[in-house]
Amino acid sequence: MKHRIVVLGAGYAGAYAAGILARRLSPSDTEITVVNAVPDFVQRMRLPQLVAGQEVEAPKLADIFAGTGIRLRLARVTAIDPERQVITMSDGAGGLGYDTLVHALGSHGDVGGAPGVAEHAFDVAARPSALRLRERLASLDRWGEGGNVVVVGDGLTGIETATEIAESRPGLSVALIARRQLGARLSAGARGHLRRACDRLGVTVLEHTSVQAVEATRVLCADGTTLASDATAWTAGFALDPIAAAAGLEVTGNGQIIVDRTMRSVSHPNVYAIGDSAHAIGDNGRPMPMSCASAGYTSRQAIEAIVGRLTGRTIPHTKLIYTYNQISLGRRDGIRQTVDDQGQAKPAYEGGRNAARVKAGILTMALWATSHPTFGMPKRKHRLTPAPDTTTERTPA
Repeated sequence: MKHRIVVLGAGYAGAYAAGILARRLSPSDTEITVVNAVPDFVQRMRLPQLVAGQEVEAPKLADIFAGTGIRLRLARVTAIDPERQVITMSDGAGGLGYDTLVHALGSHGDVGGAPGVAEHAFDVAARPSALRLRERLASLDRWGEGGNVVVVGDGLTGIETATEIAESRPGLSVALIARRQLGARLSAGARGHLRRACDRLGVTVLEHTSVQAVEATRVLCADGTTLASDATAWTAGFALDPIAAAAGLEVTGNGQIIVDRTMRSVSHPNVYAIGDSAHAIGDNGRPMPMSCASAGYTSRQAIEAIVGRLTGRTIPHTKLIYTYNQISLGRRDGIRQTVDDQGQAKPAYEGGRNAARVKAGILTMALWATSHPTFGMPKRKHRLTPAPDTTTERTPA
């Protein structure tokens, strides 16, 4: 009987991991199934561009996985039963059994941060909501009458959303609400560059401000400030689905699955977590941040661990690092901010058109790597061994 590998989620982490596993494991011994709620690959890092009205490709997962032998099941995961090793889904087609599970469902926008967010704000972390916001902005801008847009949250997504909208739709008035100082995680020089970019694009910034409630036509701040808003974009944090916690897996307070150095669940050894789903400790001793870079590093480590354990090979410890933040400020400006081993911004940064080009290149390569997950990997497929859990681990010198 074939070893059944099930990958939950086909974002940057899940799609990449599934493709590489299909490349490296023999189809005579393994069966790989990917479960995803939608048929398209969502370029989450480009959703601020989509919101602003730009064209963003959404390739079909069926095309991405064509010729790999991967089975694609389009359904929403509703439950995991780790005792029976069965996944329950929304399609009503019955449970899906697994021998090895890769949890890559990732995160979504946290719309529970204030009253009225779920009813009146737009989540920029999901494509359907991003498309609705895109249409709303287009309708405001269609007749040149303008409108007020409020972006709540000054993380990377909030900054990129505000600047992309302001650049692509200059007829709209854009305000960005920052809980702390604008660009608090950046160096002093990068913060200055960010502020100048907001001034150039006409983005009004409200610092040290928290939102008390969101209504249909306005945003209420805790200090009594009221902002008129024809469209409110909510980017103030991310949340995880409670499925892992409900299944009894050991998780953190925010629902991330606690994993060992090989991305294997500390409570359920046949479950792996990657990307935003994983609480992984990086090489600097700190938790890996939720990011596309972390998705790549945790996926590579999980791949090596799964292949190693199933084939009786030594499991290498791949890098788990986070070295920089790359921020788009519209299509012609950007910031590359390097960070130290403690995750703190280094004094030096790069800003301007070249930083924008680098970020665009990263986005292009992320899509290409997902669409061509077998590039640069060994062509020989490994056969399984009868004792997959007797392998040793090693850390590269």
